[in-house]
Amino acid sequence: MQNNTPDPLFAAAMLSKANPAGYITLLEAVPAPIYTCDNEGRITFFNTAAEELWGDTPEPGVSLWYRFIKVFKPDGTPLPYEECPVTEAVRLEQPVKERELLLELKNGAKRHILLNVHPLIDGNNKVSGVLNMAIDITDKKIEEELLHKNEDRYRSLSELLEKRVAERTISLKESEERYHKMIEEVQDYAIILLDRDGFILNWNLGAEKIKGYTDEEIVGRNFRIFYQDHDRESLLPEKLINEAHDTGRATHEGWRVRKDGSTFWGSIVITALHDDDDNIIGFSKVTRDLTEKKLTDDRMKNYAMEIEFRNKQLEEYAYIASHDLQEPLRKIQIFAEMLESNIGNEAMVKKNIEKINSAAQRMSNLIKDVLKYSQLSRADEMYETVDLNTVISTIKDDFELLIEQKNVQLKHEGLPVIKGIPIQLHQLFANLINNAIKFATDHPLIEICSSTADPVGANAYPGLNASRPFVKIKVKDNGVGFEQQYGEQVFKMFKRLTDNSGTGIGLALCKKIVENHGGYIDVASEPGVGTEFTILLPVE
Repeated sequence: MQNNTPDPLFAAAMLSKANPAGYITLLEAVPAPIYTCDNEGRITFFNTAAEELWGDTPEPGVSLWYRFIKVFKPDGTPLPYEECPVTEAVRLEQPVKERELLLELKNGAKRHILLNVHPLIDGNNKVSGVLNMAIDITDKKIEEELLHKNEDRYRSLSELLEKRVAERTISLKESEERYHKMIEEVQDYAIILLDRDGFILNWNLGAEKIKGYTDEEIVGRNFRIFYQDHDRESLLPEKLINEAHDTGRATHEGWRVRKDGSTFWGSIVITALHDDDDNIIGFSKVTRDLTEKKLTDDRMKNYAMEIEFRNKQLEEYAYIASHDLQEPLRKIQIFAEMLESNIGNEAMVKKNIEKINSAAQRMSNLIKDVLKYSQLSRADEMYETVDLNTVISTIKDDFELLIEQKNVQLKHEGLPVIKGIPIQLHQLFANLINNAIKFATDHPLIEICSSTADPVGANAYPGLNASRPFVKIKVKDNGVGFEQQYGEQVFKMFKRLTDNSGTGIGLALCKKIVENHGGYIDVASEPGVGTEFTILLPVE
């Protein structure tokens, strides 16, 4: 047998030998699906979470794989018995970690899981069965598939939009060749003649259809009647006539007014008409109703903005999944090791199990928050009332082991309640505190305080709307510090001051979060003295 590093499944396996009753209690308490099998794959125990995953209760002694449920590879192809993780763990007498599988349940439903398998050793040091823990990743798979479909749909709509724009451009060019013919029967275009001052001289069927006036009602009136009040006040009709007079042609798109007061999106071309001596004698004006195109374009712009918003969410989701979830998982692993080391101490066993459950619940809450965050379609939907004292307390609980290990003093009090995006504000302060701990001295001290930023003070920071109330928050440490000349570099993606200073993503994300909230972040540092981050955030 290999001497592997203890993990939660190994700790549970040890507990099953030392204290069977405690073993059952531990496995029932863990929110993840856990079950045990003998060497032939027959079920000997399962907890409530496992039963919920399967959607049914297996009979005692039934073989889980291939009888109670069907198991496949992630791509849906059958999984041979010899490649089954349980078979592999028994054969090799060592754990199998995070094997991705596709399950088909008795009711026909399919679930994607990550399976961890750990051999159970009897008194003769022989493998007597396996302990299994499953992680249901079905929702994550569905979300990935939907994301790919949306991206494909966006590309298709983009190509369709480009095609339509090209087709309409060609139509406009073709129509220009027919402008001077002034064919009365044309109904798709409003084609009219104007004198030099913009008064209407003739009217075709297309003009009557688009604008609503008959020939008798409109001839002799000025074409300014088709424009909205603010366009007439800004002299837009006169400007278009002057442009056509000076350059020979004027084009414009905008909302126009029909006889009944309703509006349409008109695309117009005004062309100067000349006599044989090249003197301007009037103008032709061609109008096309492009309301449907305008509405389609607006929908596409909104969809493109939504896709961009979703892409930003995806980037932040990936960072959360790879960074923020690590701390609760690390706590589970460490407390599982402590559980194994104190297996005979009932009080310590109970305490460590409570810590494991607390960390697991924290991880569950984080995942729910991330899913909620990913489902919101607009930025304003994300804003909630956030108590920064609660945020810091939660981070202290997440970093409990690290704070205790490095003997960190983390002081904060009287922090404000603001409107913000909870998961982003948690990331902001978690990254700053983690950064302070990472570059701490022998006696780390982190202090977080706040004050109200008056309008005059807010004006000192670029890009802030001084009419809004701001709160100023300082995060100060007594760590190793750095030369102030690198103050801007620390906020740039993938920029690191030392070889062991992480990925260079954390502080870049801090700057992005603060700017997302309409705030400002700056840093002052001195080698051997420490670092102080100054953050201005809107209260509302």
